[in-house]
Amino acid sequence: MFWDNVKSKATALAVAGAALALPVTAMAGVVVKSTGPSATRYPVGTKLDDNAAITLKGGDVVTVLTAEGTRVIKGAGTFRVGDRPQVAADRFASLTRKRAATRVRTGAVRGDTDETATNPSLWYVDVTRSGTICLYDLATVRLWRPGTQGTSTYRIADQAGATQAEVTFDDTVTVAALDPARLPISETGDYMITAPDGAATAQINFVLLGEDYAAPDALAEALIAKGCTVQLETLASSLEASADAAGG
Repeated sequence: MFWDNVKSKATALAVAGAALALPVTAMAGVVVKSTGPSATRYPVGTKLDDNAAITLKGGDVVTVLTAEGTRVIKGAGTFRVGDRPQVAADRFASLTRKRAATRVRTGAVRGDTDETATNPSLWYVDVTRSGTICLYDLATVRLWRPGTQGTSTYRIADQAGATQAEVTFDDTVTVAALDPARLPISETGDYMITAPDGAATAQINFVLLGEDYAAPDALAEALIAKGCTVQLETLASSLEASADAAGG
């Protein structure tokens, strides 16, 4: 019995030692925004592991999204990607949570009257920006307007103009729902958004995300691959602003 116990402990220690000896896989990050002289060296979409060191010049700003949070790296100098992020992962979660996109009650989100207001969710469609929009559900489209003052009605129509729907924002309300019964959204269509004064404000098309991208770097890569640059820019700008506010 004694030797059996000794052998069991020895085996357990050997297994533990082998596990410790295994190489630790470095967490990966992905560049979501890059400006300045070194932008061509670290373009959007570049993958960097925690142990990577990047050398920047004066005027460079590189935003890296990782599983631990967001790093906004500013030159000049050499920096390790895996250093402590300036923006915690919960900020990313608040921008990308799907619950906001499936909220049924119109006008549930209200904003300030500040003209610099930014889109609070990656899944709200900005009525002022053209491009490809990635969504998890094309039957729960929510439109977002930057301004909050006054009641205004926007019109969204398919490319031919044969089918259209109106979306009304009440005073101080920034988010309004599109009725899928009036205008079903598909991946094959192009859509035009028109402001209350009749001027076209955005031309958009939609792409359905087929899986839940919980990891920040995986979502960023999916947005890049599917051409959803408007949302990628929104994500990067919001995270960079949060880093600046935190003193990063």
